[in-house]
Amino acid sequence: MKYILPLAIAAAMAAAGLVAQTSTPDPALFVQQGDGQSGLGGRYAGSASCRECHESFYELWAPSHHGRAMQLYTPEFAQANLTAPNGPIKIGAHEYLACVGPEEGWILERGPQARDLSPVAQPSLSSPLLDKEGWVTSHESRLPILHVLGGKNVYYFLTPLERGRLQTLPLAYDVRTKQWFDTAASGVRHFPHAGPDTPVHWTDSMYTFNTSCHGCHVSQLSTNYDLKTDTYRTTWAEPGINCEACHGPAQEHVRVCRTKGVSSVKLEVSSDASALQTSNLKLQTPFDLKIIRTKPFNAEQMNSLCASCHAKMSPVSPSFTPGERYFDHFDLTTLEHPDFYPDGRDLGENYTMTSWHMSPCVKSGKLDCMHCHTSSGRYRFRPAEGVMRRAEETHDAQRLTHDEANAACLPCHQARVENAPAHTHHAAGSAGNRCVSCHMPMTEFARMTRSDHSMLPPTPAATLQFQSPNACNLCHTDKDAAWADQQVRQWRKRDYQQPVLERAALVGAARRGDWSRLSDILAYIGSKDRDEIVAASLLRLLYRCESPAKWPAVLKALREDPSPLVRAAAAQALEGHATEESLQALGKAAGDAYRLVRVRAAGALAGIPAERFPGEHRATVARAAEELLEALGARPDDYASQYNLGNFHLQRGEQAKALASYEHAIKLRPDFVPPHVNIAFVHNARGHNDQAEASFRRALALEPNSPVIHLNLAMLLGEMNRPQEAQQAFRRTLELDPNSAVAAYNLGVMLAADRPYESLRWCQKAYQLRPDEGKYGYTYAFYLHQRRETEEAVKVLREMIRRNVPSGDAYALLGEIHLRRGQVNEAASVYRAAYANRSLAPSERESFRTMLRRLEQGF
Repeated sequence: MKYILPLAIAAAMAAAGLVAQTSTPDPALFVQQGDGQSGLGGRYAGSASCRECHESFYELWAPSHHGRAMQLYTPEFAQANLTAPNGPIKIGAHEYLACVGPEEGWILERGPQARDLSPVAQPSLSSPLLDKEGWVTSHESRLPILHVLGGKNVYYFLTPLERGRLQTLPLAYDVRTKQWFDTAASGVRHFPHAGPDTPVHWTDSMYTFNTSCHGCHVSQLSTNYDLKTDTYRTTWAEPGINCEACHGPAQEHVRVCRTKGVSSVKLEVSSDASALQTSNLKLQTPFDLKIIRTKPFNAEQMNSLCASCHAKMSPVSPSFTPGERYFDHFDLTTLEHPDFYPDGRDLGENYTMTSWHMSPCVKSGKLDCMHCHTSSGRYRFRPAEGVMRRAEETHDAQRLTHDEANAACLPCHQARVENAPAHTHHAAGSAGNRCVSCHMPMTEFARMTRSDHSMLPPTPAATLQFQSPNACNLCHTDKDAAWADQQVRQWRKRDYQQPVLERAALVGAARRGDWSRLSDILAYIGSKDRDEIVAASLLRLLYRCESPAKWPAVLKALREDPSPLVRAAAAQALEGHATEESLQALGKAAGDAYRLVRVRAAGALAGIPAERFPGEHRATVARAAEELLEALGARPDDYASQYNLGNFHLQRGEQAKALASYEHAIKLRPDFVPPHVNIAFVHNARGHNDQAEASFRRALALEPNSPVIHLNLAMLLGEMNRPQEAQQAFRRTLELDPNSAVAAYNLGVMLAADRPYESLRWCQKAYQLRPDEGKYGYTYAFYLHQRRETEEAVKVLREMIRRNVPSGDAYALLGEIHLRRGQVNEAASVYRAAYANRSLAPSERESFRTMLRRLEQGF
C-alpha cells in the first residue's frame, strides 16, 4: 500500500466561505509568542543576546526577509507598508475589505453566514444586515489581523481561529503593485491539457499556520498539538528566522564567551561583490565556543541547512540540527508531483531545492547557497548603490549590471564570463548578456517571483512539447517558442536540448501511465549519466506500473545507486514485491547509512512477517520500523502522516490501530479520499462488508470519477454476491479507465456463463493490456479452448511460455491439450520448460517435474 508524502507548504492561500455559527475561540488556546525558552529547556538565548558581540551581523539580519519572515501586525506596520484598498473583493458569495487604517486592523467580511472569529467576545463585530421588511440578508464580521507573513513579494495575514489555530486570511497584499488581492485566485495552478485546479476554502488546514507554514517563519517552535482534542497550544521563541535557527542554542555560548572575556566581533562589510562573497568571521579561540559554526561546513552541509526550509519536502525525523545530512531528516518531492513540468521547470511553488539538485554546478559538489546569498537571504552580487536602491524599490532582484551579475559565475566559468557576448549572443550590458537571464530565469506563481535554480540553458523545444517556460520567451514575449528554438539551434552545434526532451518525455509517459516506453524508463534509471531527480521521479511513478519487467531495474537501483534519494524511491517501489531477492535487498536497505532509505525500506516491509526476513536482517528491520514510526509521529496534525501511519498498521495486521489512524486523517481532512478507501479494506478484512460498502460510497461521493474506487467497489459487490451491481461497477470502471486490465478480467470471468462471446472479448482485452500477467493469458486461453478455438488457445499459451510468463496454469493447460491430442513428446517438452522456469514457485516446478517423470516412465 503506497505511502504518500505529506503535502508541503502551500504557496497560495485558500478561498473564503464560512460556516453559519461558531463559538468564540478560547483565548487560552491561541498561538502565543514564547519567551525564548518555552518547552526548550532554557537552552536558547534569543537574537538580542547575539547583538552585543555581533552588532554588524545583527544589523544585517534584523531588517532582512529572514528576520521578518513573520512579524506582529501593528498600526505602525500598516502605515509604513500597506495602502488602503480600492474597495471590497468578492470571493464566492462573500465580499472582503481590508481595513488597515490607524484605528483598524482587520478584514471585513460581508455575506451570508459570516461568523465572528475574534478572540474576545465583541458582539458589535458581527451583526446582521436586514432588508426593509426585517429579514436577514447578510452578516458582517471582522477578522482580526494578528500576524504578517512574508514581504519580499507578498504580505499574507494571520487571524486566530478556534482550537488554537492561526489561519491565513482570504486577502493578501502585493508589495510590488501595492494591490490587495484574492489569495486563492492567485494560487490557482493551470495544468497543461487539464485546465486550472480549484481554490480551497480559506479555513482549510492547508492554510493553517500551525500545520503548514510554521517551521519556516518562526524560530524554536513547539506545535503542542493534542490529537484527542484537535487543539494547538503552539509556542515559539521569536518570530522570523533567528540566529539560533542556523547556529543552534546560544545560551551556553553566551555564558562561555562572557566567562572567557570574548568581546565584540566586528564584520567588515564590503560593497565589492567578490570581497563580500569571501568575507566571513575568522575567530581563533583555544576553547569550545559552544555554538554551531557554519564556516567549516562543506557544500552539502550548507545546502542541507538552507534546504530544511527552501524545499518541497516531508520530514522523516522529529528535528533537524544544522550540519547534519539532509536525507537523514527529509524526503524531497520530485517530478512525480504536478507542481513540476515534466522537464523539471516550476509550475506551482516548489521552494527551490528540487531544481537545485538538477543543476550541473551543484552536482559538481563545489557550489553552495552561500556563494550567491548571505545568511540573511540577500543576494551577494549587488549592483552599485543607486541601481540597488531602484532595484529594492521595485523588488526586482535581476536589475543588476552586467559585470556584477556575471561575477557569480566567474570562479568556474571565467572564459565565458570575460567574453560573455560571444556566448550569450546578446550585446554587452543588455539583460540577455547576464548569465542569470538565461540560466536562472525568473517566473511567477501566486504573485511571488522565483528563479529557476536548475541553471540549465534555455530549452524552448521543451516549451513546444511540454508547455514549460523558457528563458528566451520570458524576455522576448513578442516571439513564440518555435522562433526561440530556431535561434538556439543556430547558435549551438550541439543539440543540448535533446537530453532534456528525452528525460522529460519519460517522466511525461510515466505520469500518464503509458508504459509503452517502459524499457527506456528502466534503461534511464540504470544509466551512469542519469539525473538523480529524474531517476527518483521515475521510480516513484513506477509504483503504478504492473509489469514485472520493472523489478530487476528497481532492485539494481536500490542496491547500487549512489543517491539516497534514488535508493529510497527504489525501496518504496518494491512494496508488495515479496520475493526472496526483494526481501534480501530491502532487509539490507533497512540498515542503509541514510535514515530516508531505512524508513522507506521499513515501509515496504511493513506487511511481511518477521520470520520471512533473513536472520541477519531481522534486528535491522525492527530498528528501521521504529524509525518509521518516529517519522510518522513527527507530524500528528498532518493528515498524510496519519494516513501513512494507518497504512503501516494495516500492513502489519493491526486493524484497530489502522482504523483509528485513518479516522484521524479524515478528521483532519474530510475530503481526503484514500483513508475512506482503506477504511473499506479494514471493514472487508473484518467481515463487515456493509460498512466497507458504505466507506466506498463515501469515497465515491468525494471523487465520483475515480476508476480505482469503482473497481474496488465492484470487487466488493462481487464478493457480496450482487453480480448485476458488480458488473455495472466494472463497466463504469472501464468507462473511466479503458486500460484497467483488472476490471476487464473480472468482468470477463463474470460474464462467462451467460454471455460467452462478450466474456471472451474482455478476457482478450485483459491479456492484451497485461501480457506478462499469467492469470490473464491463461484465462483467455482457457475460454478459447472451452469455445473450441483450441488452435488460438495454443498460440496464446506458447507465446506465454516463450516469454517465460510465470503461470503454472498455462503450462498445465498446454500440456493437457497436447496429451489429449496424443502428443506426448510435446507435452513432455512443456513440462520440461515449466520445471526450468525459476519464476514459478518451487512447489509448482516440482509438480511439473513429477509429471515429466510419469510421462518418461510411460504412465
